[in-house]
Amino acid sequence: MEVGISATRSVERTRLRAGAATLDVFPEIGGAIGAFWSSVNGARIDWLRPADDAAIERGEVEAMGCFPLVPFSNRVRNGCFVFDGVAAVIPPISGPHAEHGHGWRRPWRTIAQDLATTTIEFEMRDADWPFPYRARQNFRLSADRLDVTLSIENLGKRAMPVGLGLHPYFPRQSDCRLTAKVEGMWNVDTEVMPIDLAAPPPRDADPGRGLILDDIELDNCFTGWDGAARIDWPARGTWLAMRASKTLRHLVVYSPRGESYFCAEPVSHCTDAFNLAAKGRTDTGALRLEPDEAIAATTIFQTGMIGEKE
Repeated sequence: MEVGISATRSVERTRLRAGAATLDVFPEIGGAIGAFWSSVNGARIDWLRPADDAAIERGEVEAMGCFPLVPFSNRVRNGCFVFDGVAAVIPPISGPHAEHGHGWRRPWRTIAQDLATTTIEFEMRDADWPFPYRARQNFRLSADRLDVTLSIENLGKRAMPVGLGLHPYFPRQSDCRLTAKVEGMWNVDTEVMPIDLAAPPPRDADPGRGLILDDIELDNCFTGWDGAARIDWPARGTWLAMRASKTLRHLVVYSPRGESYFCAEPVSHCTDAFNLAAKGRTDTGALRLEPDEAIAATTIFQTGMIGEKE
């Protein structure tokens, strides 16, 4: 394995290699993965949607392959909530609702690195955010596997609400299929905010039956996920198995029409979990961290060729 730091124009890139696998991490661009690929018989196989040089130069995190979701995932209604009597406001980036937390919009810094791994972190201590915290990501690459561990530590003197997860973008081909066992699906309104929980999910939107991503448009959070998902790309003869630790038992599937990607996001909670929990729901997945307490979650991306021993 080898590791190096290079510059794509003015943006720092950390590159890990392991056998035929390569990982590019961009700490300054929201702690995001820019590319994760393997060289197979002289051909490049991208397991995540790769960012191009122009997007990297612009620092366009939404064009990257994967970014962290911390201290919450998905949307918070109107960018505000109240927790233990403390009001929090997250200015929306676009539209009326806050989205995906702080981590993807902040520069991270490298704190440890060796031939197999790199660890990056950032701290949130803004005056307008009442819950200071430290977030870390550890990336470990091997020849056919990537492990990403995301953690958050409460640096404040009061308890804080927490959510975390990853937002990977996978390349979409006409025949690619996502399979994952779930128990329910949150129906959403036109602003992609939760309306009601359907359990079990509708048959035509149930990833347990296998979803051909080109056949369906989704932007929904699934509940009761068992932490395992598989993506098959028959046309190119590859597969990817995703395994998430117990903290991550919700799966967000985003499959927009006409795009060359889709998202299958392992997360800890449903959309607008903090506000729903404040209203008395106990099934949101929202977490609570006491002062000096920390929580971590790992997602494993195992890769392979269809027909080979798995």
